[in-house]
Amino acid sequence: MIEYLSLRKITALHADEIHEAIAHVVDGGWYVRGEAVAQFENDYARYIGTRHCVGVANGLDALTLILRAYMEMGVMKRGDEVIVPANTYIATILSITENGLVPVLVEPSLDTLQIDDALIEQALTPRTRAVMVVHLYGRCAITPRILDICARNGLKLIEDNAQAHGCRYDERLTGSLGDAAAHSFYPGKNLGALGDGGAVTTDDEELADVVRSLGNYGSSRKYVFDYLGRNSRLDELQAAVLSVKLRHLDADNARRRIIADYYNEHLRVPSPIRSGVYHVYPILHPRRDELQQYLFDNGVQTMIHYPIPPHKQRCYGEWNHLSFPITEQIHREELSLPCNQTMTLEEAARVAELVNML
Repeated sequence: MIEYLSLRKITALHADEIHEAIAHVVDGGWYVRGEAVAQFENDYARYIGTRHCVGVANGLDALTLILRAYMEMGVMKRGDEVIVPANTYIATILSITENGLVPVLVEPSLDTLQIDDALIEQALTPRTRAVMVVHLYGRCAITPRILDICARNGLKLIEDNAQAHGCRYDERLTGSLGDAAAHSFYPGKNLGALGDGGAVTTDDEELADVVRSLGNYGSSRKYVFDYLGRNSRLDELQAAVLSVKLRHLDADNARRRIIADYYNEHLRVPSPIRSGVYHVYPILHPRRDELQQYLFDNGVQTMIHYPIPPHKQRCYGEWNHLSFPITEQIHREELSLPCNQTMTLEEAARVAELVNML
């Protein structure tokens, strides 16, 4: 079986360094907000290219705390609108509604699977306060047009960088392009921990301070609480693992790109994702479910990202009547092929051969 993603194999690539890092934390006896977190925050901020990085518990919290911080700072208030792609993972939208803000769903482009920048301006209203782009599948979603729209209209540009660690836009990395960015270190990500983890990156010192306080029960000093916060902290063990894996991130992404380039050259059904860090290698196929079963029967695991769009989910029942045809087509046809740094070209050739046969 060609596995879709083996976390065991991913971890084994750097196992000795990971075990050493974990042992150092265990033996040190400090397990929350210690030197390992501080070191990772410094290293990741330097890598991304921002002044600040704040570790949090997971990617959803990173998004939620960015918006909550802007509300505490008076930049946003309940009922304000945030433009967001309609085909994103549910966490992006949950962060908006959890704060009492209003998601304004915008269709993606079939050519890129990213938010269609030609549709953003018509979605603006006097209550729009931000555009939240999602670098879905590891491809940069930001365009010059999006940057211009935000600048001209005084909108915050927030990046959901959960799937795009190491992705470039010209000479800069995603996560440093907007006013703030959220990162997820879920184990299956390009930069993955051995459990949940997340971070916020920004150049805005006030925003970073508020996010850090909100994630520490609302406290900036011990037993002094400025906000109604929550417990959302990146722990020492995960930070130590992430510091190890950060050192290898660019090399691991380059190995993913080798597999993706092979697919790009040999598949008769090429992916719309032709650049980036290939967190996922998606194809669109009109007989998606049949193809998935055919591949499984022939020894290839695949995934669907994602089978049900957010506006058709039960939790957002008030949206179930809405129609987003392009989003619905993507969710109906998307199939993710194995593409990671543990694969061989022989395995990629087998996958491509099978896809081309159906």
